[in-house]
Amino acid sequence: MQRDELVRYLDDTLRINEVADYGPQGLQIEGRPQVDKIIGLVDAHQPCVQAALDRSADLMLVHHGIFWGGAKPLVGSYGRLVRAFVEHDLNLYAAHLALDAHPQWGNNAELARRLGLIVTDWWANVKGTPLAVLAECEVPLPFDELVDRYRERVGMPRLVQAEGPALVKKVGILSGFGADKIADAAGLGCDAYITGETSHSQYYEAVNAGINLLYGGHYTSETVGVQALGAHLAERFNVDFEFVDLPTGL
Repeated sequence: MQRDELVRYLDDTLRINEVADYGPQGLQIEGRPQVDKIIGLVDAHQPCVQAALDRSADLMLVHHGIFWGGAKPLVGSYGRLVRAFVEHDLNLYAAHLALDAHPQWGNNAELARRLGLIVTDWWANVKGTPLAVLAECEVPLPFDELVDRYRERVGMPRLVQAEGPALVKKVGILSGFGADKIADAAGLGCDAYITGETSHSQYYEAVNAGINLLYGGHYTSETVGVQALGAHLAERFNVDFEFVDLPTGL
């Protein structure tokens, strides 16, 4: 299919021009006009580019693109990264907060779906867009079982803190870094909160708030949106999609 048609669809579907972010999102690097093979990854750095090239990709679909904050000179490792895209005529499409926030293929909605939870509301406003979901179990679920579901359906958790009730009904979910939202999740009445990563300074927040915490890993918690979106594109446009798992361990 034509790249421009795909980009228009993604921009519209993800509201890429409406969701404010930390840098420009959408088509970050323009490559060849024909797209038959899409490779999905969480990140867009050298090993990721090489993985895409090894699989004859026409377009990389990623969550973490290459633009954050102000402009940077194309020198050193950053220059080499950009040249790798240009020299191989490889398209790069990035969707960061817009993908987190998407109600169907976004990271947080997809995490809820995989865990068998029902999304009831959105919260955690970032740059004007609520990113996190509030979700409920159809019947109260042992926290241990929720952890098992994450392990089986998403990936290995990095840290589990069972500081809340043994049975959970309401769950807050915010992929990536969301440890600074623990008190907010507790204030919304969540029995459990699932996010990606934390630091030592936030460890006791769960204890103080009396809430169960599952830290699923920043990388792992953000694999699901690209996978869900890529599968949708493959079905809708009859293009080849493959997700490449390159975990960082974080």
